[in-house]
Amino acid sequence: MSKNSLVVINPNAELVEAAGVSAWMERIRPHWKGKQLVQRVQKLLSTDPSSACQRIFNASIHDLREKVVVAGVDLAAEAAKQHKLPPITRADDVEDYSVLRLIELSYRMGILSRPEYKRLLRAYDIRKDLEHEDDEYEAGIEDCVYIFATCIDVVLSKDPLHLIKLTDVKQIVEQPSAAALNESLTEEYKHAPQPRQHEIFKFLISAALNKAQPDIVQQNSFNALFSLRPLTSTQVLIDASKELVEQIGKKAPELRVARVALAAGLFPYLRKSQVKELFAAYLNHMKQVGYQWRKNAEHGELLRNLQELGGLEHVPDELLSEYLEWLVLCYVGESGGYGAGYNRKVFYSNVGAPLAKEILKEAKRSLAKELESLRKSARVKVALADDHISRRFETIADEAQ
Repeated sequence: MSKNSLVVINPNAELVEAAGVSAWMERIRPHWKGKQLVQRVQKLLSTDPSSACQRIFNASIHDLREKVVVAGVDLAAEAAKQHKLPPITRADDVEDYSVLRLIELSYRMGILSRPEYKRLLRAYDIRKDLEHEDDEYEAGIEDCVYIFATCIDVVLSKDPLHLIKLTDVKQIVEQPSAAALNESLTEEYKHAPQPRQHEIFKFLISAALNKAQPDIVQQNSFNALFSLRPLTSTQVLIDASKELVEQIGKKAPELRVARVALAAGLFPYLRKSQVKELFAAYLNHMKQVGYQWRKNAEHGELLRNLQELGGLEHVPDELLSEYLEWLVLCYVGESGGYGAGYNRKVFYSNVGAPLAKEILKEAKRSLAKELESLRKSARVKVALADDHISRRFETIADEAQ
């Protein structure tokens, strides 16, 4: 018998077909279905399943190379640099990557998830065994099915990733009017690999903090950070926080830096000493302004800035009672009934009191015990001696329960 005759009567062919390999072939996306390499695989299935396995694996590797280039040479270059892979400066460099290096690069870029990366490595090992088939080793049905299932499910059935680019975001935030990222961009950002997310997040932080930028660009960048924060990977947040902490240095962050850190979700990563110094300085500012109703004109900016710092959420425990005392006294007000307002039983800041109540009401931490303790405060005791003011205090005490 000739060699070709032996191939034609391969006893594994029917078993491979019974295992549903033809059904897997139907899942290959049209871009690859029409290529000669895949058409050759289809013909080999009935005669030489082992060779068909090797060729379907080769097709998936060719597809991966295309996907790396489509995702972006800049992203590939950054991923290669970070993970000590051969350098990439142009698309042709991707062609020079070995199969094993290409699989790792695809994983590092986010084209493959970790489970997909592991599956493809296993398929690679099986493919190597198939290349060296002899009398001692012959690929089993399970090997062929595994390679087909993996190569098609992980690579050949999936469209290339058209990743969000930094220029897409820049075009929006640098507009001369208020602008927000659309749903399509935020969805692309959500699925973008870490290097691309980090590139965009770093730019937005820089733009939001750059005083040389027009106010509208700073605000658009601030808003973009706020919308992207829930979609950003934890590792990107950690890396961005490290860079921000280094930028701040040992001193407390300025108010605008703290606002950006909060919008970007980086506040929890700041040093505790920095956070304490920030809120201690802001408390002193609040005391200088005062909670009295006569300071009504200054309360709006003062308390809105506090809200932009997260209200009471990040206030250190050792400063919380002083913040509460100020807010409570601003809300409850002072005894009235004199002057032009003789018919008002309580004088309070028309701007400050509602904002103070809002901050107390929106606090995510329990304030019930702290508010009860405030009854012993000398200033609060004096204020609560007035029945009308006392009733205002009970209102916020009840809401804190």
